[in-house]
Amino acid sequence: MQAAREQLILDHLPQVRWIAACIHERLPASISQEDLVSTGIVGLIQAIDRFDPARNASLRTYAEIRIRGAILDSIRGLDGIDPHKRKRVRVVETAITKLQQRNGSAPAEEEIAAELGLSLTEYQTWLTELRGVSLGSLDSSGTESESGMIAFLADPHYEDPAVAIERNEMRALLTEGIRSLPEQEQLVLDLYFRQELTLAEIGRVLNMHFTRASQIKVQAVLRLRSFIESRLKKRRMPVTG
Repeated sequence: MQAAREQLILDHLPQVRWIAACIHERLPASISQEDLVSTGIVGLIQAIDRFDPARNASLRTYAEIRIRGAILDSIRGLDGIDPHKRKRVRVVETAITKLQQRNGSAPAEEEIAAELGLSLTEYQTWLTELRGVSLGSLDSSGTESESGMIAFLADPHYEDPAVAIERNEMRALLTEGIRSLPEQEQLVLDLYFRQELTLAEIGRVLNMHFTRASQIKVQAVLRLRSFIESRLKKRRMPVTG
């Protein structure tokens, strides 16, 4: 029994290294990839010990969820972001998801503010305070650069087929998510990420204060995080009997 368990761990180590490499590519260089691998191995062992063939589609699928979760949990405290702000990201994302599901369309700022029990001014203040939030790996840790996911999706140097598939799937999701955004938010993201304008430059182009441009960008990113994360959860949900 112990020998079989150890063999399963060895068989799935390449999966741990692949997942760790994908996540590490989008993190600051100061974070060690080997540390992520070590944490991922802990997640793998938990997956092997808790896996129930009667309830889960496959060990590989279940292990991926546990490995990613362990790695993301390990980097959650490394950003120095105030915990209440990290929690606030989740609160806003949850409100956006609920409104989207309820109405079938992207909610307006006023609707999001009302869902949160805030005035429009209070909600926009939240957006200003959350200006550091990024797409990243969608774990709310904030450890990644503003364009982390964008750079990952556009990076052509990967040759591993599995990584290429993940990149293509994420690109398709991102494209779909952007198309679902209000027109002004699409424009701000295009100016910021693709044309690489600063927020001050975007403000001048759109005839608004750069603070307002920042709020629109943050709201667009939060919508995308909500959209992509909900889609990924559906894809990774274990099949139960």
